[in-house]
Amino acid sequence: MMNLAMQQALLVSEGAMYLSAPNPRVGCVLTDSAGEILGTGHTQQAGGPHAEVMALRNAAAHGHSTRGATAYVTLEPCSHHGRTGPCCDALIAAGIRKVVASMPDPNPLVAGQGFERLRAAGVEVEVGAGAEQARELNIGFFSRMVRKTPWVRMKIAASLDGTTALANGQSQWITSPEARADGHAWRARAGAVLTGIGTVLQDNPRLDVRLAETPRQPFRVIVDSLLQTPLEAKIFEAGGPVWIYTAVQGTPQEAALTAKGATVTCLPDARGKVDLAAMMKDLARREINEVHVEAGSKLNGSLIREGLVDEFLVYLAPTLLGPGLGMASLGPLERLSDALPLQFQSAERVGPDLRVLARGVGRDRF
Repeated sequence: MMNLAMQQALLVSEGAMYLSAPNPRVGCVLTDSAGEILGTGHTQQAGGPHAEVMALRNAAAHGHSTRGATAYVTLEPCSHHGRTGPCCDALIAAGIRKVVASMPDPNPLVAGQGFERLRAAGVEVEVGAGAEQARELNIGFFSRMVRKTPWVRMKIAASLDGTTALANGQSQWITSPEARADGHAWRARAGAVLTGIGTVLQDNPRLDVRLAETPRQPFRVIVDSLLQTPLEAKIFEAGGPVWIYTAVQGTPQEAALTAKGATVTCLPDARGKVDLAAMMKDLARREINEVHVEAGSKLNGSLIREGLVDEFLVYLAPTLLGPGLGMASLGPLERLSDALPLQFQSAERVGPDLRVLARGVGRDRF
């Protein structure tokens, strides 16, 4: 059974939810021999202190010695010099007697080496408490490290009968203000928000986070095979990087969009469309852990058909709209066995709407 200190470390790790990307969301709690908490901390922004260092600083700020203490941390302490120094060295220098970690770090630069260095210094190491929760919180980081692709979450807002827009394209707004605010919180946790050129031309979205508090904005990504993104598109108004993936290059529009500040990447497939699988690998190379998709039914269907969607975040409004645009252009299928198998993760009321989180069967087995 997980003890209270590790439960607290997992709770503390949630403080890094919107902050630490591309680094994992990690929490640390230091306790004395009697189990009293000496200090807590979570990973800060990239280049800032990790959870262990924050907990050590917190203990020092309260006048607590950490010599002989136990560190409960939700991921293996790092052992390499990246943007910061190795956390295992900081724990050793602080006189930590024991480290209880939820799980090994999947980063090849760590991958057990942090535990080895701790043990070599005489620090007792215990692994396993809270592993499921720690991995779930960092599903995108694990995906990028193990699969070399981000965790892809597709957000959809629809009526109860699955309509995402009327036949004339009208879609604002099917779901409630509460659901839209909740959707922005999910945007905020992602490294990038992705859409297609159809949505840019039809809805002209900003795709930034405005309805939830966040210390950083996700990158905006457009799938635009023919490079039709207007220079006056609102997606440029929020500031920050905009990445456009296309299948053409060397055009005047490319030069104009680059001058506008966009990063244009040409990744064509054999059909003259954007190679979506190659795009996801490129996003992982750019250190994106989670991709939040807010697109139309056409791009949604393409991403699903190519097996690139891991999870569905669906908001259902208590209304019926009849014929219109659906969630994804998938079919028609000829056999029920061709259906994409999903498993429900949760179903919760958000205002008057229902938020359903469903995951592709086996998508998290990596």
